[in-house]
Amino acid sequence: MADGSGNTQATQVDGTEPTPRRSRWKHIGPGIVVAATGVGAGDLVATLIAGSSFGYTLLWAAVIGCLVKISLAEAVGRWHLSTGRTLFDGWAGLGRWTTWFFVVYVVVWGFVYGAAAMSSSALPLQALFPDVMDLEWWGVACGLVGLVFVWFNKYAVFEKVMTVLVGVMFVVTVYLAVRVTPNLGEAFAGLLPVLPDEEDSVLNTLGLIGGVGGTITLAAYGYWVNAKGWTDTGWMKVMRLDNRVAYATTGIFVVAMLFVGAELLHSANITLAKGDKGLLQLSDILAAEYGEATAKFFLIGFFATSFTSLIGVWHGVSLMFADFVARYRAGDAARGEEIASGARERSLPFRLYLLWLTFPPIVLLFQGQPFRLIILYGVLGAAFLPFLAGTLLWLLNTSRTPAPWRNGPLSNAMLAVAGLLFLVLCVKQIWDQPWSEFF
Repeated sequence: MADGSGNTQATQVDGTEPTPRRSRWKHIGPGIVVAATGVGAGDLVATLIAGSSFGYTLLWAAVIGCLVKISLAEAVGRWHLSTGRTLFDGWAGLGRWTTWFFVVYVVVWGFVYGAAAMSSSALPLQALFPDVMDLEWWGVACGLVGLVFVWFNKYAVFEKVMTVLVGVMFVVTVYLAVRVTPNLGEAFAGLLPVLPDEEDSVLNTLGLIGGVGGTITLAAYGYWVNAKGWTDTGWMKVMRLDNRVAYATTGIFVVAMLFVGAELLHSANITLAKGDKGLLQLSDILAAEYGEATAKFFLIGFFATSFTSLIGVWHGVSLMFADFVARYRAGDAARGEEIASGARERSLPFRLYLLWLTFPPIVLLFQGQPFRLIILYGVLGAAFLPFLAGTLLWLLNTSRTPAPWRNGPLSNAMLAVAGLLFLVLCVKQIWDQPWSEFF
């Protein structure tokens, strides 16, 4: 994708030329992390359902979704590198309302997401090992493993493990896409922007575009960039390459699952259940069609998809929370160098939020999720991406960002499109909530 800021040359702060393009590939990593974290089981199910309902018709929407997320993540990374400040520090400069929104969001969202992530990781394990223990205890085990792993490891080890799990996801999804023998002619036709002739097709299309990987993990991308050791504009070209690799990878996952939905489900008129259990249903279909080995192989990929989202959030959002606490205590600018030093990963706030993501949600695994809390979770989750797009437009078009790195026309257009898209989806999410039962 083109350089969203309108710049053609990144300059090292020490005045030397940027690293040659060939060597930039050696540095990529945060993009793999954000791709793995952002694409959860829910995204794969949504894409499968789109394929099963509309065939290849919405392939173009999946591609646009990746381009929108590239623009958002690039803007986050550009803020961190061009200013040397963290994203939360930028938000704090826009007014107290951003702090209150972030605090309420991470507390409510983290509580509910913790249970959802543990449950999603547990489903394929219970299917693979049905006689070992109940689903709830598999969920507890996944949460505790994620807690211990993130607690005792710094970013470098975390990135390596995420890369291995992404490799598993890649092999499984591509294998399935090849196995179902996609109709390449119809797939290429699906790149033309055509809406299905169905009721609510516009909203369904917008939902697919908006659901291609990532919510708060897009904001965490800048923190992973700093944790990698990238803290100034000398890393700008590397960051952009890294970001494009991330969403090219995401695009492959999504397109592969849309192929599976179109060929395996659409032609047989099979409808999947929504949510993570839809992937278990797909496992049964694969077993009947291609044998138990293929079904088990898919379940391994299902686990890799879910568990990368779990440990990605355990690390990335905890890093953001630690930065928020440090900024709130100090009252001055939070610097990217502090993230790069690894001090945040050893801090008390980082570990307290890790505990918040792990232990309170265990109660929800055994008792079910409180109705009102789920509504608030849905509303706050829907509101985050419009908040992110809007604040990035604000930050990157003002004197808060050094002039050479402010938005260009392309980046402004993409962020504006993202903001409008996610605002429509947010309004729909709020409208669809059963508010009469809430009060």
